[in-house]
Amino acid sequence: MDTGSVTTTPTSGISRTKSDQLDTLSRKSANADVEVGSSLTRKPSHGKRLGASPGRTSKHHIRKSRSGQLKLDIDEVSSGAALSRASSASLGLSFSFTGFTLPPEEIADLRGFSDEENVDDIEAGPRRKVITEPTLPIYLKFTDVKYKVILKSVRGTVEKDILHGISGSADPGEVLALMGPSGSGKTTLLNLLSGRVTDTTSGGSITYNDQPYSKSLKRRIGFVTQDDVLFPHLTVKETLTYAALLRLPKTLTKQQKEERAMDVISELGLERCQDTLIGGSFVRGVSGGERKRVCIGNEIIINPSVLFLDEPTSGLDSTTALRIVQMLHDIAEDGKTVVTTIHQPSSRLFHKFDKLILLGKGSLLYFGKASEAMVYFSSIGCSPLIAMNPAEFLLDLANGNVNDVSVPSELEDKVQMENSEAETRNGKPSPTIVHEYLVEAYETRVADKEKKLLLVPIPIAEDLKTKVSSPKREWGASWWEQYSILFWRGLKERRHDYLSWMRITQVISTAVILGLLWWHSDCTTLNGLQDQAGLLFFIAVFWGFFPVFTAIFTFPQERAMLIKERAVDMYRLSAYFLARTTSDLPLDLFLPVIFLLIVYFMAQLRLSVSSFFLTMLIVFLSIVAAQGLGLAIGALMMDVKKATTLASVTVMTFMLAGGFFVKRVPVFISWIRYLSFNYHTYRLLLKVQYNHMTPSINGIHPDNGLKEVVAMIAMVFGYRFLAYLSLRRMQLQNGA
Repeated sequence: MDTGSVTTTPTSGISRTKSDQLDTLSRKSANADVEVGSSLTRKPSHGKRLGASPGRTSKHHIRKSRSGQLKLDIDEVSSGAALSRASSASLGLSFSFTGFTLPPEEIADLRGFSDEENVDDIEAGPRRKVITEPTLPIYLKFTDVKYKVILKSVRGTVEKDILHGISGSADPGEVLALMGPSGSGKTTLLNLLSGRVTDTTSGGSITYNDQPYSKSLKRRIGFVTQDDVLFPHLTVKETLTYAALLRLPKTLTKQQKEERAMDVISELGLERCQDTLIGGSFVRGVSGGERKRVCIGNEIIINPSVLFLDEPTSGLDSTTALRIVQMLHDIAEDGKTVVTTIHQPSSRLFHKFDKLILLGKGSLLYFGKASEAMVYFSSIGCSPLIAMNPAEFLLDLANGNVNDVSVPSELEDKVQMENSEAETRNGKPSPTIVHEYLVEAYETRVADKEKKLLLVPIPIAEDLKTKVSSPKREWGASWWEQYSILFWRGLKERRHDYLSWMRITQVISTAVILGLLWWHSDCTTLNGLQDQAGLLFFIAVFWGFFPVFTAIFTFPQERAMLIKERAVDMYRLSAYFLARTTSDLPLDLFLPVIFLLIVYFMAQLRLSVSSFFLTMLIVFLSIVAAQGLGLAIGALMMDVKKATTLASVTVMTFMLAGGFFVKRVPVFISWIRYLSFNYHTYRLLLKVQYNHMTPSINGIHPDNGLKEVVAMIAMVFGYRFLAYLSLRRMQLQNGA
């Protein structure tokens, strides 16, 4: 492990421990007059960003100059003939096949043949590097990390080991790649390292600057999930601006936070699509690469010290994936620690990684420099027989596949000694034997040496350790600011769904049909009164049924977003809940106005200003109460299918107990009516329409309706309080 001398930067008050970090800071201060501190400034720079950046170390410059010279010599020898470019891995293997071998560092120097150093993103255009304040350097160490899950079945509980003692480290300025086949434990290890899994079934030691995980680290850690969890109806600019307003420190003004969002857009090359919707399954939006960059921008906007990414290149083409990995490399050069899982990278992507962890069935097969992985496996007798992608070769080994791979003599002897089909496959050792050999080889040759290096304390200042271990939780905005930001964000996101032409058509069509069926109804006769009572009951049922089945989707659909944002302390749960429930009200109350304007006058209900507005207020109260029930059911179940089933049974029961179908309800079940908002809404509508009549209507005597109003208000707050408690319980279970 490379440890440098401690140097304190006077302007930032942060100790820097790496020579390349010092070089980076000195270049920044020499090239730009940027104030380093709490304020964030924007420095646009022009021109295309090539592979060589100001933050690269002298080793990278030497490598590029040597490879460029080699490329020039070959061009001269070929006399202008077109030569195909080859990756460094294939070139190194071709040398070895001819009997001429090069040292690992020489093979690494030949990377100039590949054009990955001069990659331009066609869809994004040239990138601009934004100078920000230096981050707190965090050295990540983990030793003998173990994890197991308990599987419950009819026969009992079974413990399944996921990770078997994984050790490694990542320093500022480095990109650590976690590689392995599906099911090898990459994502589990990433969640453990990022502090997202704090289970008692885990074991081992994970330290940040030699300190254990604390809640204060949440604001210094960025985590990009494999799935792009974004709001589809927000633009790129709106998404990053809301993230900046919620996550950046309180010491910054709103204008500075918005400027920081624009800086990130420039840095990620998203200017062209900043006003484009994110999009989703049913909404046309940005491309997959742009969406992934927006997810990364959501995390780097806080200038984190450590950035974790779960398979950021999944589903992307090779050029876009290379662009993403090159971006991670640039982020690491700013003094950040980058840890990412990768499934099956191309050879060009593989050479971008500084360190590599290879996992197989939860065991550690290799940890060290990515450029030395091929050399290590050659030293234990495993090398490719044909030219292939190094990542493909390593994944084949992790899967136990030794086709086109030279088999070590130890395994050949075992194959000859064990001739049963269980141990061999076509003369080759079985995947189980290969896995055991690789695990044993690493433990005997490398593991002890690496563990000793991990035990060496990091020579950093005590104030840095204190900043990491501080238990204080910091919020980026006050409670009221969080509520206000989330309210407007929710209003912008959901207006497309609530005011869609399909929903408006549904409400207007229903209103017109009701108006035609009850056209100019007569309330002067008993039959006419019964007919109007049926219309009022349908209004009570419709505006109780409709909001419930709209609200039950609220929290199950936003569960992934809620868990993601709450995991980084983006806002308080109470601010989110209140903003989420109140931002729906303006949208929910728009359609009932149109509905009543059509039905009320077509059916010729009581033509009085007070009666019309009281009827509208009663419908509004019914909608808010029904919405609370839907929120409670959705938060309680957190599953759309289960919530829909429970809501159907509940609404049907409330409708039957509403007092229209059954006049004489048995005593032992009559209490249900008092929990039914349909019951109270129906009684209030009758009292408003017929309070000028002395006889009772359907057994309901006209009065001021105070009891029904109090019951409805109790439902409005009671159902919502139940929904909040359900969300709080879910958050506690997820450890947020």
